[in-house]
Amino acid sequence: MFSALLMAAYLVRHYIFTLTVLKNDGKRQKATKNNGVGCPKVSILIPAHNEENVIGRILQRMTELTYSKDKMEVIVINDASTDKTNVIANQYASAYNYIRVIHRSEKEGGKGKASALNAGFKWSSGEFIFCFDADYYPQRDIIEKLVKEFEDTKVGIVQGRITVLNEPQNVVTRLVALERIGGYRIDQQARDNLGLIPQFGGTVGGIRRNLLELLGGWDENMLAEDTDLTFRVYLEGYKVRYINEAECYEEAVESWRAYWKQRYRWAKGHMQCAFKYTLSVLKSKNLNIKEKIDGFLLLNVYFMPIIVLFSLIIGTALFILKPQQTQYIFWPTIPISIYSFIGNFAPFFEVGIGTYLDGRTRAQWLLPLLIFAFIYNIPICAKALADLLIAKLFKRNQNNWTKTFHSGNGNSYILNCSISSKR
Repeated sequence: MFSALLMAAYLVRHYIFTLTVLKNDGKRQKATKNNGVGCPKVSILIPAHNEENVIGRILQRMTELTYSKDKMEVIVINDASTDKTNVIANQYASAYNYIRVIHRSEKEGGKGKASALNAGFKWSSGEFIFCFDADYYPQRDIIEKLVKEFEDTKVGIVQGRITVLNEPQNVVTRLVALERIGGYRIDQQARDNLGLIPQFGGTVGGIRRNLLELLGGWDENMLAEDTDLTFRVYLEGYKVRYINEAECYEEAVESWRAYWKQRYRWAKGHMQCAFKYTLSVLKSKNLNIKEKIDGFLLLNVYFMPIIVLFSLIIGTALFILKPQQTQYIFWPTIPISIYSFIGNFAPFFEVGIGTYLDGRTRAQWLLPLLIFAFIYNIPICAKALADLLIAKLFKRNQNNWTKTFHSGNGNSYILNCSISSKR
């Protein structure tokens, strides 16, 4: 019964989010209070571990940003790279005085993104700290779009929209692009519209320097340092603001093996946050009731594939063993189970409406294929939970960091992205 209610809650949540975005489509976001932020000094951190295929792309883009270079510093954290990342980064640092490179040795580096960001933060001087992953490619005016939201003193973090740079490459990249549409165009936008908890994605976003100092930087013990920071910010009484118009392109994973590694890290890190923050969120005096509900559902979303799997197994077994007693109870739950089963991470309904709002009519033909990605997430989440519980039981290290490999194939799509980002 509990699992059915939980699945129903996620189902209703998906519909509410989608209908909210549909209702508000075309409307301008709420104007922020003018508290004179103006053009503050910003620091842009770019952590890079063996990113020779993409680091030059984002650094070139940094030189093309329209934000005043006198008010901007770019800090590349060369995190114990063994390829040519340091050579390429040093070339840009030599040519542009607002770009600098922090080199970390093998002993210091290779411990994950949070560790690299903390190292870069120590060298930063900006009033606001922005983060971009090495494989990203932002709009030229993205900093202006994001920084103005800090005019509202309650906003602790701003988050832009992530879209896929190499979407046409293959089926995997196309499906990841659909997931991103559902996650950002619908989920994030709806949370912002409804005053819930938009999630900081760890990239394409910024945070107040004084708030980050108050929180002690990024937690290096968490695999999902972005989710962790999101909830620490809310528990401290601040908000996250999502700006759909501030777009940035990412180079998505290109194979199912790479997809597994990335989503496994996300699932395990998110589950860490669920164990750490669920009770704190429900008890917090800084969160209202709707934020607590949304926070609970957001924290526990990666458990849903496991719950649905067990529900289907148990329900099917009961139906086979005692069909007369269970058929009237079990069959009504099938629509809820199937909906949650195929629509957990990037809900089918949300993705469909997201592609419609983006004018992506051709991409809608791929929607049925999302079932394979969602099924694939079941063993990913199951393994993540099992490994996390075993690590806790035997007090092992829970943070074996595996970075996502970037081939640089997204470079061939830069021209189209540059044209789109000017619109």
